[in-house]
Amino acid sequence: MTVDEGKTVSPEPQAEDAPAFLVVSRERIERWRQRSREADELQDRLLRALADWDNARKRMAKEKEEAIRLANGAFLQALLPVLDNLVLGVEAAEKATDGRSIAQGMKMILSQLQALLREEGVEPVEAVGKPFDPHRHEAVGFVDTEELEEGIVATQKRSGYLYKGRLLRPALVYVARRPAPGGDSQEKREETETNRIPAP
Repeated sequence: MTVDEGKTVSPEPQAEDAPAFLVVSRERIERWRQRSREADELQDRLLRALADWDNARKRMAKEKEEAIRLANGAFLQALLPVLDNLVLGVEAAEKATDGRSIAQGMKMILSQLQALLREEGVEPVEAVGKPFDPHRHEAVGFVDTEELEEGIVATQKRSGYLYKGRLLRPALVYVARRPAPGGDSQEKREETETNRIPAP
């Protein structure tokens, strides 16, 4: 403060310090802008990667569908000669007088169909003479016999099939068991023992 000939002079105003949050260097601002650009770039790359993944997923689903369609078409094409032979067999059966020739023709067609199914990976389930397997066999009844051990498949009512090792259809079978002592009837034993063989 200065005094000049009796006049009072007010003190000079001092510059106030700027608040700390307002003091931001240009360097720091540029760093923030750079980080913002990098974040935008990363977000853009992520969105592109997600779009690429979605397109790849759709393409794979379409290719799978096409492969299944082509495989089915190839199988059906291989099945057509069997159908042709069945048609010829029916025409021949209508004119035939000998049942033996009809049976022989049917056996040839059956053999052709079985070979085709084998090529495609379809195989029959082994049943007769094998131990009952609830994963491959479905028991429809019992056969009282002393010739086979109990629990062995005695006869088969309908064939079962596997496709490349997986069960397509279980074989319907009759399972051997020992005859009841004392002359119990077959029906009575079936009633009491039906639950011995679990369903598949």
